[in-house]
Amino acid sequence: MISNLKNEIMEISNNTIVITGGSSGLGFEMCRQFLEKGNNVITCSRSLEKLEEAKKRLPNLVIYKCDIAREIECEDFAEWLRINYPKVNVLINNAAIANKAHFVEDRFLLEKMNEEFSVNLNAPIRLIKLLYPILIQNQNPKIINITTGLVYVPRTIYPFYNAAKSGLHSFTQVLREQLKKEKIKVIEVLFPVVDTPWHKGNVSKIAISPQDAVSKMLESISQNQTEIRIAKVKLLYFLFRIAPRFAFRKINSL
Repeated sequence: MISNLKNEIMEISNNTIVITGGSSGLGFEMCRQFLEKGNNVITCSRSLEKLEEAKKRLPNLVIYKCDIAREIECEDFAEWLRINYPKVNVLINNAAIANKAHFVEDRFLLEKMNEEFSVNLNAPIRLIKLLYPILIQNQNPKIINITTGLVYVPRTIYPFYNAAKSGLHSFTQVLREQLKKEKIKVIEVLFPVVDTPWHKGNVSKIAISPQDAVSKMLESISQNQTEIRIAKVKLLYFLFRIAPRFAFRKINSL
């Protein structure tokens, strides 16, 4: 039993990990904890200023400026990784954006739609396609897509965030099935509300800390789970299964 536990724990160390959107918030905490576990960590963001600030706080972090919404920048990033970090074996699609919008009243609605689907859905799929040849040639390869409990029960203030993440949830399930005979693991982590700058100071009382959220994520990965529901997402999933209308009212009353 002790021997098996050691083997599981070792799976989340000695990796070369790419984390999108790791310059702040939940992504930054992922970078910090994975570095502490003895991994090499590379992160990208469209803000060089935020990347450099993250680098100051985590000197061993490798940074790369990339707007993942832009196809050409993703291609350049993948080529840079192939040349400089051919041992990359873990991709974590974490970067995301969300806009509150009213479908009829918001005159910038379509611009917001394009931006959110580009970042939250298209970019993760594109990066998986570009990096798969690198990932699969290395030991213990993993694709980890970060989603949310809102894939089960949407919040009405986020018309496109819910939809994009639900699309990524569906895609992840399909990809896992298509790659089930390969050595690569396809993992989804569904987070609850996390207390990060992403919420711009308007954080729900039920939010958990980034430290707690990522610790639970690493624990579940080490236990070989593939669809990981963090904290209150477990309850939300249960409510969604037995009382979907009640779950919808509850999540939208927060």
